[in-house]
Amino acid sequence: MQAAILHGREDVRIEQVPVPKAGRGELVVQVGAALTCGTDLKVFRRGYHARMIVPPALFGHEQAGTVVEAGEGVTAFAPGDRVVPLNSAPCGQCYYCLRGQENLCDDLLFNNGAYAEFIRIPERIVARNTLRVPDHVPLEHAALTEPLACAVHGFEDSFPRKGDIVAVIGGGPLGLMILHVAALAGYETIALVKRDGQAEAARQLGAAHIVQSPTIRKAIQDARALTPSGRGVDIAIEAVGMPETWQEAVELVRKGGTVNFFGGPAANTHVSLDTNRLHYSDITLRATFHHTPEICRKALELIASGRFQAGAFITGRANLYELNRVFENLMNRKSEIKTAIVP
Repeated sequence: MQAAILHGREDVRIEQVPVPKAGRGELVVQVGAALTCGTDLKVFRRGYHARMIVPPALFGHEQAGTVVEAGEGVTAFAPGDRVVPLNSAPCGQCYYCLRGQENLCDDLLFNNGAYAEFIRIPERIVARNTLRVPDHVPLEHAALTEPLACAVHGFEDSFPRKGDIVAVIGGGPLGLMILHVAALAGYETIALVKRDGQAEAARQLGAAHIVQSPTIRKAIQDARALTPSGRGVDIAIEAVGMPETWQEAVELVRKGGTVNFFGGPAANTHVSLDTNRLHYSDITLRATFHHTPEICRKALELIASGRFQAGAFITGRANLYELNRVFENLMNRKSEIKTAIVP
């Protein structure tokens, strides 16, 4: 089969590799659609991901498809089933799993290889984090389950209360998803974005206010001005992953507000925060990573409900051999949201 192999920094090659076989408890899935994402773009730029992938390796992690082979012992799925196999599964036995923090599992198993004609799904992911796709849901929409689960987790982990104003910094796919999730939940939202395409998408996805300013500091000032008495928002979710936006996010919230550092900066990145403001304004700082099996089920249910505008997040389609061009467009900001790679 054809598959994308990550060899290093900005080095992805489409190669001929053996079609995988299903071992005990495993599945082989024919990929119906694989989606580009910000994490894959970071991996493409850096050539690795410390927790998810070490080259040379099969590449890509957001996908949905059809089961073509079920290994010995698999009873929940059969060939012909439409499924979304998530990109990870926790062990269920470690300290963190037993405390309900499965996203922090000491033995979190990741799976890559979505940019390919077929993908092997490990036994643990089959058992704990593979979901059946309802007949009415297109596979490319179902493939949004993984990033949407991260967005739902980030929003819920900010502990919103009725009447809160929620600001999302960043107009990338995850920022827009968090914004949409918050709007669907009935919260007044402020989108802080850079480009016209992001502003248009935010408006479509339910932003009550859109701030498009030349600098992050000006954007913070303009967003605060939209709140009662300029006091600041109740919740600020940083979905950029840059040190400067982490620092400025703290200036966006009111006294007693919550900042969620959702965006993940590069390793060994450090920021300076005003400890006086944090202490005397009683500001809560949080950070949200990844997802859990329970949240993945919530995400697919939201997609299947039709309330979530799945189609708005898929702005292009391409063949597998075009993957490098797609990533170049993402790097040059010629693509606004996600491209569905259809092997």
